[in-house]
Amino acid sequence: MNLGALNVNVITLFVEDLHKTRMFYQDVFRLSAVYEDEVSAVYNFGNMSINLLNISEAAGLIQPAKPARPESGSRFQFTIQVEDADAAARELAQQGVELLNGPMDRPWGVRTLAFADPAGHIWELAQPLS
Repeated sequence: MNLGALNVNVITLFVEDLHKTRMFYQDVFRLSAVYEDEVSAVYNFGNMSINLLNISEAAGLIQPAKPARPESGSRFQFTIQVEDADAAARELAQQGVELLNGPMDRPWGVRTLAFADPAGHIWELAQPLS
């Protein structure tokens, strides 16, 4: 296996409330599911897909490991590049999305803001600064 040639195609996120999380992805990211059934919904994000999977189905995929509960804390975040972080923050506020932080300028040359989906997964929007 040549790890340098591999791409991540799908990330599966375990969610407690599939309906609420599905509506969040449709409203906030303005995406339509490319696949959905009673326990999952898949959304394409350019070069990869996010599979929202009801946590009741997680054991079948990851046994003997156990899915973490949202209150356990975050171990990762997704980042999407945007042209205008402040405009994105205003748009999120209009949709009722509460920011975790930002917008703020970071020392590594980006302006960022962060928010969580209803299942607690962290998303960052990042605007490269000139």
